[in-house]
Parts: sequence; C-alpha cells; structure tokens
Amino acid sequence: MYRLLISLGANMEKLIQVFKIKEVRQKILYILGIFVIFRLTANIPIPGIDLEKLRLFFEGNQFLGLLNIFTGGALSKLSLVMLGLGPYITAVIVMQLLTMIFPRLEQLYKEEGEKGRQKFNQYGRLLTVPFAFLQGYAMIALLSRQGVVGVLSSLQTFIILITITAGTVFLMWLGELISEKGLGNGVSLLIFAGIVAGFPTALRQTLATYDSSQIPSYLGFVVIALLVIVGVVIITEGRRNIPISYAKRVRGNRVYGGVSTYLPLNVNPAGVIPIIFAISFMLFPSMVGSFLRNAATPWVAKAGEFLVGIVSQQGVAYILIYFILVVLFTYLYTAVTFDPKNVSGNLQRMGGFVPGIRPGKPTSDFLYFILNRVLLIGALFLGLIAVAPTLVQNATGIATFTVGGTSVLIVVSVVLEMMRQLESQLTMRDYEGF
Repeated sequence: MYRLLISLGANMEKLIQVFKIKEVRQKILYILGIFVIFRLTANIPIPGIDLEKLRLFFEGNQFLGLLNIFTGGALSKLSLVMLGLGPYITAVIVMQLLTMIFPRLEQLYKEEGEKGRQKFNQYGRLLTVPFAFLQGYAMIALLSRQGVVGVLSSLQTFIILITITAGTVFLMWLGELISEKGLGNGVSLLIFAGIVAGFPTALRQTLATYDSSQIPSYLGFVVIALLVIVGVVIITEGRRNIPISYAKRVRGNRVYGGVSTYLPLNVNPAGVIPIIFAISFMLFPSMVGSFLRNAATPWVAKAGEFLVGIVSQQGVAYILIYFILVVLFTYLYTAVTFDPKNVSGNLQRMGGFVPGIRPGKPTSDFLYFILNRVLLIGALFLGLIAVAPTLVQNATGIATFTVGGTSVLIVVSVVLEMMRQLESQLTMRDYEGF
C-alpha cells in the first residue's frame, strides 16, 4: 500500500510537470479540442430517422452495438460520422494485404523511406472514399429494410452517402492532425475517445436498472474487468529481450563498439490494431448479405440471410471467425511492420550480432523463431480478449459484459502509449540542460 501511494504521488508529480511545459500543454489542449469537435459531429444526425425503431434495432444486434461503441455512439444516432474510421481502417487493411501481392507496393512501404511511406498512406486515403461510400450504402439499405429509415429517393440517398463519406474523410483528417502532435496514433486516440464517451451512458443505464439481486453479477463484472486490465498491461508491456553485442572497431585513434545491449521483441507488437482490423473485416458479410437477401433467386437470398445471421446472432460460427481473424491479423500486421531479414541486415552493417548466432541468414532465422513463439502468446491473448465479452454474455445472459475486454484493451493500450509519449517528452526536456 505504501509503495502504491508513492507510485501515485510520483505519477501525479509527472502529470503536473507535463502541464507546466507550455509546448506539451498546448499539444494536450489541441487534442482535447479535436475530441470536442469529434463529439459534436457524432451528435448531429442525418434527417428522416425513426429514433425508437433505431434504438430497438441496435439493442437486438450485438455486433452493431459493438461497432457503435467504437464510433462513440455516432452509429446509433446515424450522425454525420456514423461510419467512424471503419472505412479508413478497411482501406489500410487492403493496402497492407496488397504489399504481399505486389512487390512495388512492398518496396514503397518498406524500402523507400519516409517519402515512400507518405505515398503509400496517400493511396490508403484515396481508397477510403469508395469504401466509405459502399459501407454507407450497405448500412442505409439495411436500416431501410428494418423500417428505421423512411423511403428515400435516389437523390436523397446520394446526398446522405456523400455526407457520411465526407464525415469519414473529416475524421481521417482529424486523426492525422492528432498524430502530427506526437502524443500517440490519431486513429487509436479517436477510437479511445469514442469508447470513453460511452462510459457515462453505460453507467447511467446500469444505475437506472439497478437490481440488488444482481449484486453478485456486478461484483463479478468488476473482478473480470480488473483481471482484464492486469492481463492487458502484462501482455502489452511484456517483452522478450534478445542480447546483442557489437564488435570493436578502430577508426583513427578512437575505438567504437565493444558494447552489449538487447533487441526487445514485444509479446504483442501489433497492439490493438488486429482487433480493429477484425471488426472492420467482419462488416463485409453483413454488407454482402444485405445486398443478397432480397435477391429474386431463392438460394442467393438464403445465402444473404446466412451471412447476415452469422454476424447478428453471434453464435459459435461468429466467435470462431472473429477469434481466427484476430489471430491472423496479429501475424499479418507484425509481418508487415517487423521484418527479421531487415533487422538482421542492419545489425550486420553496424557490426552487431547475437552471441552464439552467425550474422546474416542464421540471425534472421533465429529472430523468426523467437518472434513466432512470442507472437503466438500475444495473438491468442488478443483473440481471447476479443471474444471474451460474447462468451461471458452467452453464458450468463448479462448485457453489462458487452462493453467487455475489447474496449478495455483499447483504452488501456492507448493510455499506456500516451504515457510513454509523455514520458519521452519529459525526458527530452530533462536532458536539454546538459
């Protein structure tokens, strides 16, 4: 307890130091201002909505309820930014998958430095527009069939699609403005803001429907939430340190190298990105199914109903697909962002080596071996966190758990990343006087 109080005191002191630095304080206030703009746009609805039918529809569809959490309630209100950053994330997924098919894209992303990365990101932004248009059309068509949206003319539908597509592009721009401040990834921070914005509403609903007979359930939820937070912190901060030694080199009268350090491999190098990717990818069955379910051909209509049912019912098939997608995207994202061959080559050029391992291909093979073993733990953990809320709710019938592990994972991971960024800002300024 004494150590905990000391730790809290030290963190409060660091927080006060952060706000004393003018530049850092301005960055934080700037990001908070963007959050306010995001929340304002998330509460401006498109016209012609039956709010009661909309509420009942979202209560009966758990997957859309999960998507609604990530948009900060914008989807359930059919606001200007109802799609959130889903189309942009989908576009990024497609672009990163294409790097494995087209060598030119892989070269652009990995080998041409910052300029190539900027061009690659620009392609992702351009691809966001058609994805937003398609996802918006699928969502409006789905809600129209449920009677949530009134009968729309072609012109009205087109205007609504242009509006919500512009809303997605606007959010994408806000996310990039946040990223430029160097206090975290803008996309993750906007999703974080959307999740946190839903906490007061969830708490108010819990208090309004309070039942003393469900106290054991509430206590169980608190215990599970604490366990999830502890697990997220352990996995997010967990690292496998690979020892690295540098050979001595003599240049003139100076001796370089001859030191030992380590290469840290994170247990979860992909962070929360695989879960966000998987959720965006799970939109496709619903989109395709909404197009096919009203087809004239009976078997096509049944196929559409089946695709929509997989997502909306959240049965065994949904849980397995969701879990597998999270695991696969963990490996995929890590393969795109971390290349053992490049790391091995860079170490060899700098005179570094892993003790007991020959430089070159043996080092890259060793890194592959260690990475795959460590990554398996992180991937399985992410998959379990992703499906845990659905498993618990299906087992207990308690709707409180829909907020669950995915939201906690994103919130905790974003907070830890922001703490690291603020720590680096403080460290940089501490060393300025030397």
